[in-house]
Amino acid sequence: MWILSTPEGAEAPLTFRIRAGGIKTIGRAKRADFIVDAALVSRLHCRVTAGATGLEVIDLDSTNGTFVNGRRVTRAPLQEGDVLGVGRVTLTVQRAQLDS
Repeated sequence: MWILSTPEGAEAPLTFRIRAGGIKTIGRAKRADFIVDAALVSRLHCRVTAGATGLEVIDLDSTNGTFVNGRRVTRAPLQEGDVLGVGRVTLTVQRAQLDS
């Protein structure tokens, strides 16, 4: 299991979990799998696909872009420790100890 979470002490703490094989959307809309109601986040901002050894993020033509470790991307791999930027929100990628 993979965990995407805002840094400790964030104004609006967020934690999202995704199992290997899962595909989740991130955005402001209620139809998004992971809702991030924050400035500069598009309704459907990006899609994250989880594999056994990493994640992949694909920008869904968001207005303000999707960033990995500060670099704007349209599609990119994510590994443990990477920082995913969605609007003004940053989510750190972590691997859960047990994949249950």
